[in-house]
Amino acid sequence: MLTNSTPRTSGQVFYNYPLRFKDSENGTVYSFSTTFVFAIEFHNGTFGGYGIAFVICPTRGLPLTFPLSYLGLFNLTNLGDPKNHIVAIELDTTYDESLGDINANHVGIDINTLVSDKVASASYFKDDGTIRNLTLSSGDLMQVWIEYDNKLKQLNVTLHPLFVPKPKTPLLSLQKDLSPYFLEYMYIGFTSATGSLTASHYILDWKFKMNGLVSDINPSRLPKIPSWNQPKSHRIKKLLAIILSVLGVTILVFLIFGLWIFLKRKKLMEVLEDWEVQFGPHRFSYKDLHIATKGFKDTELLGKGGFGKVYKGTLPVSNIEIAVKRVSHDSRQGMREFIAEIATIGRLRHPNLVRLQGYCRHKGELYLVYDCMPRGSLDKFLYHQPMESLHWSQRYKIIKDVASGLCYLHQQWVQVIIHRDIKPANILLDGSMNAKLGDFGLAKLCDHGIDPQTSHVAGTLGYISPELSRTGKASTNSDVYAFGVVMLEITCGRKPILSRASQSKMVLTDWVLECWENGDIMQVIDQRIGNEYHEEQVALVLKLGLLCSHPVAAIRPSMSGVVQFLDNVAQLPHNLLDIMKDQESKGGTEASDEAPNSPASNSIAPLTFTEPFVSRGR
Repeated sequence: MLTNSTPRTSGQVFYNYPLRFKDSENGTVYSFSTTFVFAIEFHNGTFGGYGIAFVICPTRGLPLTFPLSYLGLFNLTNLGDPKNHIVAIELDTTYDESLGDINANHVGIDINTLVSDKVASASYFKDDGTIRNLTLSSGDLMQVWIEYDNKLKQLNVTLHPLFVPKPKTPLLSLQKDLSPYFLEYMYIGFTSATGSLTASHYILDWKFKMNGLVSDINPSRLPKIPSWNQPKSHRIKKLLAIILSVLGVTILVFLIFGLWIFLKRKKLMEVLEDWEVQFGPHRFSYKDLHIATKGFKDTELLGKGGFGKVYKGTLPVSNIEIAVKRVSHDSRQGMREFIAEIATIGRLRHPNLVRLQGYCRHKGELYLVYDCMPRGSLDKFLYHQPMESLHWSQRYKIIKDVASGLCYLHQQWVQVIIHRDIKPANILLDGSMNAKLGDFGLAKLCDHGIDPQTSHVAGTLGYISPELSRTGKASTNSDVYAFGVVMLEITCGRKPILSRASQSKMVLTDWVLECWENGDIMQVIDQRIGNEYHEEQVALVLKLGLLCSHPVAAIRPSMSGVVQFLDNVAQLPHNLLDIMKDQESKGGTEASDEAPNSPASNSIAPLTFTEPFVSRGR
């Protein structure tokens, strides 16, 4: 039951989990089909509330809908907004001339608005081509079929009484590519609204199938709908209902007018997001962030990138320093990555991960609020501040800090988190030069022991592992590869790829490996480190960096193994170079397709290898 006898209410029911509607590579919508049985029962004879809509939308539920109309789909501010990404099939029992309704008993295909792309009176075609009319509000059980063919780019809608076989000819047929209106993941469900009069809306059974034809519904297994009995004193109650309805409409008009005035004056008004209850980080007011960052002035700018800009600020009253990441809807990160970052980092607690304090959304822009990292990102010290170079003890501490945070993500949290974008720009330093890993906009989650699914290749050139570029399958191994490159980068003080360098020095991993093979690995050290360093530590980091960035995924250690090497709990084998060269030269199958917690990928020390591997080269 979506709605009952209560006037001015809306009802919604959604499937709990999002479905993948689009191919992430070519952006086309998959074919799908669904069927459901419904009933609409008026409580006042021929007059009653609004109808039912089957809806496909980006969120599990539609907040702040208007209960007197719009079928529980929209409100006064978002009707017709192309950012809605809503496709709906309406079963409407009212007539609204402003929305292009043809009568008070029609079926329509709606995209982002209630002005239907296709509409027809409620009816069905018999096999002989004749048409039979139906009354949606009769209380009779009726069945709807909705089918989309991605090859023909055609959406068909068929309506018929429950005990009549599905007609061969659909009632509505819309020739349109739905790809521009769908996101990759969408929710499915039903909405309804009663209006000032009342009606009961029921969904008795529902089936949905992606990339195939859904099976028919068995009528014998349907539940019975509750009967609606008018009391003997229905005349008095009817008169009272009319008086209350008129009074309610009058009050509502004043409330809407007052709300409109309020919104006009309240520039900092914010909209409640449906996911904030689920993910739960603290929500900041835009006013506080505006004050904290001095109106997001350029003087407070900490940095910028593909996602947007980051500003420093001080919260009013508490005087707590924060960093505010400002993300616009049309940025490279966008809404999906924004929600992923809230979902991921908002629940993580580790001293070497940047803590997300909360978030804010205001006028089409998104804001993430972090602990302030006053020293900025690591790449600033490596490449942009020649007068403030890091000495070796600082660099070694940064490497250990990042390893500890990455180990927590891979092996110590309730799920495996694959960061997918480990690089100096995403390693931030606090006032005490403690390193923290941040920017989880590309993070990917999977359960322990589960093989992560293939997706589009994400990351930064120079840090992408060979198997990731070939298969598109990110794993903890690909994170370890990027971390290995970062270890070499911190020690050598240069980027992974230098296009203008000589052939031998162009690729950082090749250069370090060549120096190691020539017996002079120490010549790659960044000259800005000076002479105060532990040669054993530097050699350990360089060799471990090469091991982590080895082209064969299975030879790389897990992050727990890396931490043990850095803490001197475990020792690298003396013949490590021979082992690495031997494994790289052997033929066989790479372990890049293994689950992130397989034995090969979690070996602490690569002393014994039981599988052959393809020689890929560097």
